Amino acid sequence: MIRELRITDVDRVAEIWLDTNLQAHDFIPAEYWEGNYMAVREMLPRAEVYVYKGKRGGAGVEQSGSEREEILGFIGLNGEYIEGIFVSHEAQSCGIGKALMDHVKERKQKLLLSVYKKNRRALNFYRREGFCIGEEKTDGDTGEQECLLVWEKNPKIKT
Repeated sequence: MIRELRITDVDRVAEIWLDTNLQAHDFIPAEYWEGNYMAVREMLPRAEVYVYKGKRGGAGVEQSGSEREEILGFIGLNGEYIEGIFVSHEAQSCGIGKALMDHVKERKQKLLLSVYKKNRRALNFYRREGFCIGEEKTDGDTGEQECLLVWEKNPKIKT
């Protein structure tokens, strides 16, 4: 189930943000992510954030027993710009990222995001989702190369 962020979700969402960044960006010192944790946590309630809630074990996989649903991923937006899409490590490759992306594609005509070039897994995911590289630049905070990616619902045909 995908729904808007609630104030009671902030701790879990911030935890997913930190854990996922640490795992996906091992080429950036952990202190960078840890140093930004509180600022991100404070911004979450003021942002456009959608969470994916489900049972551990993956999207569409019903667990037996009394396991309760929990937040397994989220996507944050600032207008057309995707600030980030994060899926907890144990729930990756189960369709949650795609479900979150489809959710925002239904609501927007155009989406933009930046991704580090070294994060090949994310870059491949966005390309599968129809994003094209708009430009390449250096992130001033980390010194890492990143790509600005663009998706349009109805792209203009160039002649």
